[in-house]
Amino acid sequence: MNDLVRQHTALSDSDLEWLHLLVSEWQLLSDLSFADLVLWVPTLDGTRYVSVAQMRPNTGPTSYQDDMVGHLVPRGRRPLLDAALDEGRIVREGDPEWREEVPVRVESIPVRREGRVLGVIARNTNLLTVRTPSRLELTYLQSASDLAQMIAAGTFPFPGEQVDMDSSPRAGDGLVRLDAEGIVQYASPNALSAYHRLGLAADLVGQHLGQITAELAPSRGPVDEALVTLASGYAPREFEVEGNGGVIQLRAIPLKPKGTRIGSLVLLRDVTELRRRERELITKDATIREIHHRVKNNLQTVAALLRLQARRMDSEGGREALNEAVRRVGSIAIVHETLSQNLDERVEFDEIADRVIAMVAEISPGRVTCRRNGRFGILDAEVATPLSMVLTEILQNALEHAFAPGDEGAVEVTAVRGEPRPDARLLITIQDDGRGLPEGFDPQRAGNLGLQIVRTLVEGELGGSFDMLPGAGRGTKVVLDIPVQPQK
Repeated sequence: MNDLVRQHTALSDSDLEWLHLLVSEWQLLSDLSFADLVLWVPTLDGTRYVSVAQMRPNTGPTSYQDDMVGHLVPRGRRPLLDAALDEGRIVREGDPEWREEVPVRVESIPVRREGRVLGVIARNTNLLTVRTPSRLELTYLQSASDLAQMIAAGTFPFPGEQVDMDSSPRAGDGLVRLDAEGIVQYASPNALSAYHRLGLAADLVGQHLGQITAELAPSRGPVDEALVTLASGYAPREFEVEGNGGVIQLRAIPLKPKGTRIGSLVLLRDVTELRRRERELITKDATIREIHHRVKNNLQTVAALLRLQARRMDSEGGREALNEAVRRVGSIAIVHETLSQNLDERVEFDEIADRVIAMVAEISPGRVTCRRNGRFGILDAEVATPLSMVLTEILQNALEHAFAPGDEGAVEVTAVRGEPRPDARLLITIQDDGRGLPEGFDPQRAGNLGLQIVRTLVEGELGGSFDMLPGAGRGTKVVLDIPVQPQK
């Protein structure tokens, strides 16, 4: 719609925003009218109309099989559009049009904003299945007529009341028509069922909707006057009411076809099961986060015990082995700490990588700096946990064996998300400028415990590949190529 309006018309950005607000609301008008809606806007030179938006009803058959958006029609070909635009009033046709052997009733509704007519809505009703209307259909049509008059007067949609049509109640979910005093004139079967879910034992017709709603909602004090006002439809609002184990979502639309409120339209939907599932998910998420928090605490306790044991060891080799175990446990604890702060089982691994690098850098025998380039991005927990251990082992191995005490050097960790899809693979390179690999070293057969852990995790658990190569100038380069998605 933006492109069509800016290419063909003289409407301003504020006018375009008004049309967007209208289009976000007009599914309601289409459903209540049982009719297709097409929005026509005059072109810059005033000689034609361009169709910028279209809506089909959920409550009846369409009268347009084709997409009308983008069509250009010269003035004079559709007299109803001309009359509505020039005279600023709703224009109805006496005899229906025939389109592909289908009778269609056509009406034109001017779209007014701040006293100016921006365009015209063509309302097209398929008459092929016309029959004697029920009370529900008559209420729909009367409400549609009131809304059409408000659009023509520039009082609908309501400024500042942007509605999310994906989550807002629709006409078919439940509809209540109120008079000016808030008394129910009509309630659809779905609306009545929703109020029965709240605990209403009687009929809604003849009741004051605001008072009934406030009485059904639990309250520790007097009747909630704000809820009475909201449910009475005095202002355009969307809210929820909970009672008797049920939850209903309501949307109030004041009806002012001639400038004075004659009543209100209240759309409502039973969202009890939806809210129950949301609460279950929230409870589940909280439980999972608490589990990760406790696991992190337990791992930190294990690390503390290993650290105490290391201090009591007489053997230098035994002490160093326990310190390595402390770092391995710590890398896993970092992942669980991050997971305990998230709403899902995914983590931003860059933060974890930086903490692992800082933790391992503490054992540097000389003046060796460690840094990270690139982004690991967001990873599933099934990938993040073993990858944190792999990173710990490789960095620990580089700092212990690549540099002698007092040496200066650098270890660089580079992460690149794979192409063509960043969710496919992750390429990690750990490069140092140390003494390099020993003569005849084979990383696939080396018996070092750390390298055994790396091979097992990378190839077995992560389903990736691992290799150690001599650096371009000096030092050693470790290359990891792993799939981002966890192995099933």
